[in-house]
Parts: sequence; C-alpha cells; structure tokens
Amino acid sequence: MIPTIVWGTGNVGRLAIRAVHAHPALELTAVIVHDPGKAGRDAGDLGGLGHDLGIAATTDLDAVLAARPRAVVYAASGDIRPDEALADIVRAVRGGAVVVTPALYAFYDQRNAPPDQREAVLDAVKEGGGSLFVSGVDPGWGNDVLPLLLSGLGTDVDAIRCQEIFDYSTYDQPDSVRYLVGMGQPMDYEPPMLAPTVPTMVWGGQVRLMARALGVELDEVRETLERRPLETTVSTRTMGEFEKGTQGAVRFEVQGVVDGEPLIVIEHVTRIHPSCAPDWPVPPGGDGAHRVIVEGRPRIEVTVEARDENGNMAAGGNATAVGRLVGAVDWLADAAPGLYDALDVPLRPATGRLGRRRP
Repeated sequence: MIPTIVWGTGNVGRLAIRAVHAHPALELTAVIVHDPGKAGRDAGDLGGLGHDLGIAATTDLDAVLAARPRAVVYAASGDIRPDEALADIVRAVRGGAVVVTPALYAFYDQRNAPPDQREAVLDAVKEGGGSLFVSGVDPGWGNDVLPLLLSGLGTDVDAIRCQEIFDYSTYDQPDSVRYLVGMGQPMDYEPPMLAPTVPTMVWGGQVRLMARALGVELDEVRETLERRPLETTVSTRTMGEFEKGTQGAVRFEVQGVVDGEPLIVIEHVTRIHPSCAPDWPVPPGGDGAHRVIVEGRPRIEVTVEARDENGNMAAGGNATAVGRLVGAVDWLADAAPGLYDALDVPLRPATGRLGRRRP
C-alpha cells in the first residue's frame, strides 16, 4: 500500500478522499486542512463517506510532511494563489513524494511551462526524488487523452473540438460562478476568468499538448468570447436569484490555429439558466456534459455525462477528473522520478475495484 495524503478538503479534496480510500493500492494516512474549524474532523466525514476512517484532519503541515508520505494529492486551490500552490507542491516533491494535482495550469503541457517554474520543480525532483503530474479538473482527460484516442480511430482528421456544456446553477460554488465567471453581474463587468489571455493561460496548455501529440505546429493560440444577458430574472436552487439584464450565459473558445485555421479547439458553454442562449449547444441531459467532436472521415462525436450519487453532473465531472489523478499515483510511484504530463501517464483500468466498495 502506498501511504498517501490529501492536501485540501474543498470540492476537489472531498472527492480525493473518496478516491484514495477506494483505490486498492493506496492507503490514506493524513488529511491536511487550512481551516482550523475542520481540524480534528474525521476524513470520512470530510469526504462525505458516511462513516469514519479513523484519520483526523490536521493543520500541522510540517508534521505531516516530516513523515515523508510517498504520495500527495494536492487539492488546494491554485486559482488565486498560484505562487503559494507551486511552493507547496515543490516542497512535497523535494520531500520525495509523488504529487498529483489540478492546481498548476501551466503544467498541463509541462514542456512549455514557464522556465522558472519548471526549473523549480525539476530541481526538487533531482534533490528529493519525487514526481509531479498535473491534469485539469474540467476534466483534463476530456481535453487530452479522450480526443487523442478518438483521433486515432479515423482515416482522416480535419479538426478536433472539446466542449464543456454546463448549467452553472448546479455548481455549488457561488463565488466562482458570480465573480470569477460573472454570472449575475452587469454586462460591463469583466469576470477575471474571461479577461483577455486568461482562458489561454488556463486551457492553452491542453491545446498545445494535443498539437504535440498530433505532430502539428501551431501558428498561434487565440481566444473568442461571447456573453449573453438574461432576458428575465431567474431563481436557482443553490445560489438564489439572477436578475434580468445581467450575464446569464458565456461561450468562449481557446483555439489552436494551424495554417490559419482553428483546428484544435477547447470550447466552454455555460449558463445560469437553460432559457439563456438556447441557440448555443445544450447538454443532452439538461445539466451538463463533456463532448468531443472529431471532424474528418468518419466524423466521430462522443458525449460523456457523469453524475455523483446525488445526481449532480458538475460534481460527477469533477469526480472523474480526480479519478484520473488518483488513478495515476501507483503508476507514478513505480516510474522514475520526474515531471510528467497526460501524454506520459497512461489512462488505466480500475483494476481490483469492479463491483467492490471499501468499507
């Protein structure tokens, strides 16, 4: 069993606790929390498992890392604290841990990460013998391994499009939905996640990663953005009212341009209510879906819907992303120390987990 800690217990960390507990090769040995109010709570409670695991969450980071865990699932946010997240991760890698995380956008395509950040990680690998694998929570597999797998099924590939299509009223993150993405804000409000260059900062690495795998040279990575106002005030179950005239839907693309044409595209279509922008792509089940379209001969379209036990599709999508990360831990533990990306780490079957749930 591989001693593994979960660092952070928000939306991603809660799912990580479940995933580590379920994995037959991993042993959850500690949970790190920032909020003193969570200290002392059992990991099973924080993970929503419905039973205790006998592991009390702690704020004592130094003590946990001093025990030199073999693996770390870093689930703390890197959205508004990228420097701190990088420092945390470098510290764990230097301590010899295999680290998996969605927190460092720049490392989706690790070969093209900023040189100073990349060197910091590589220095930590050399010094401590740890490893790092970063994959997105949106989810990463939908923007790298799945489209690349599908591209290999055709005789001709003209273009690849990866879509996330979601009703954000099901996403229980009010600050992110209202302020980072701007739902319910005046149309002259500039949401931080939609500011020029930010979508490319977040998803450009996945576009470049796919281009590298496909053996094509990108002219550039560019962005498009559309926003629509609500035509009527709407009420949501999780986040209250969103007023008429405020932002109700967003559609943007991060495009990998080849010979002047956008041939590798990551597209997000998000709404706060189904009535807004009904002419845009809609998920088949109503709440949300991830879709990959390979234009070519033949044309291939695959739509993935993932739901958690409460039927929530946003949480279900996050769970698959966490599953990809946690499922890589034992492979990374057997591999040489290093800096890895989605082209290096295989997507593997759930060996030993079919039909079984750990108590």
